[in-house]
Amino acid sequence: MNRCPITYEECGDSKYSERGLKRLSRSLACLNDLPFTAEEQIKEAAARADKMCIQGVQPKLSAVLSPKKGGFEIVDRGGRYILKPQVPAYFQVPENEDLTMRMAEGVGIEVPLHGLVYSKDGSMTYFVMRFDRLGRGRKVAVEDFAQLSGQDRETKYQSSMERVAQIIETFCTFPLMEKASLFKRTLFNFLTGNEDCHLKNYSLIRRDPRVELSPAYDLVNTSILIDTKEEIALPIHGKKRKLSPDDLINYFGRERLGLTETVVAQALDGFSRIKSDWLRMISISFLSPEMKVKYSSLMKSRFERLYS
Repeated sequence: MNRCPITYEECGDSKYSERGLKRLSRSLACLNDLPFTAEEQIKEAAARADKMCIQGVQPKLSAVLSPKKGGFEIVDRGGRYILKPQVPAYFQVPENEDLTMRMAEGVGIEVPLHGLVYSKDGSMTYFVMRFDRLGRGRKVAVEDFAQLSGQDRETKYQSSMERVAQIIETFCTFPLMEKASLFKRTLFNFLTGNEDCHLKNYSLIRRDPRVELSPAYDLVNTSILIDTKEEIALPIHGKKRKLSPDDLINYFGRERLGLTETVVAQALDGFSRIKSDWLRMISISFLSPEMKVKYSSLMKSRFERLYS
């Protein structure tokens, strides 16, 4: 019995479920494998790097979806999707990112349409729909927090979560609402081992007439991929490791963000209730058995610390 890499539901002998295909397009009858191996995708990303507007350390390709041809097509400009192939230096990053984004969506964090697609060598590539594009060349106003704080790609770690909160207070239309969202994302990153959420992984989006946090993106459990003692990319209370409930909840949530007891309690209750669902998601994900154990073990230990 196959499992759909877009919805995680069982799909018989098919590679994708009908619901998964319809999430991409109502007129999509099938989804062909990407016509590249993982290695070829990396070479394509390197060859097109100076032509595409998407950047970053991880190899990325810009793509459009063609329902008539039944698949993604790689383009230099005007792509509505970003494709991320396997990374030789790290194990199963696409499967990890898709799972982590799915877990974020499960707890009420807004994320773009995303999933996994098979490549011609059988490897999986992560795809995510761009939220800064509307089609026909139309763009949505989006700025990441590195831009908003005068930093760049080289200095994206030279900040703090307090500074992130300050940017929200300065630019957002309803800062208290966005600070509640920031609190939830901060707890989420801690619980799921995402210790690489730097300034360029936070953005503001203009949805007239509001300016607010963009959908979450680049969510990966990096703690099970790399050997690090840090637990967060941008320090809280001057700390990047050994974060305690006092640091995350009392200081950052209540004191620095100024959240009410009701808002804090709702966030904590939401994570507590989703825990069993997350464990199930991990168990049916496309990670290897070894990586599933690592993910589950880290998450359980973080829950114990947060709720101690």
